[in-house]
Amino acid sequence: MADQHDDGPDRAHRRPPGVSDATVEALGALSKALETTERARGHLYSFHQLTGTADFQLDEAVDLLRRAGHAEWADKVCAEIVGRNVVPGHWTFQIVEAYDETYHRPFTLLAREAVDRLAGGRDHLYEAELKQRRRGTDRG
Repeated sequence: MADQHDDGPDRAHRRPPGVSDATVEALGALSKALETTERARGHLYSFHQLTGTADFQLDEAVDLLRRAGHAEWADKVCAEIVGRNVVPGHWTFQIVEAYDETYHRPFTLLAREAVDRLAGGRDHLYEAELKQRRRGTDRG
């Protein structure tokens, strides 16, 4: 049975000749920043879904207010909150779309281009080398 640590990086995660330590480190930092935007994007989707859920839950609140004899409050909730923009002119889906178009997609494309041009298209070199260092095996 092979040792669980006896699995060096595959070809796709080996540093191409001529790629410096500084380049690997810089691409690792770029990758880490992109991963952070992926998390931010996930939080935007959570914000979008939670806000939409809350908006639909207002239907029950409106119904209960009416049944409790508070039609004026039910009308007020409907008029002032149900379907309201979360920022001027935008529902949450528009915020997600704007983030994707204005920031996330350009960042993703730029990071891909940097890896393609600076590391021969090989992703996660920093992480692959870190894995080997953490295991005490710097062979590639």
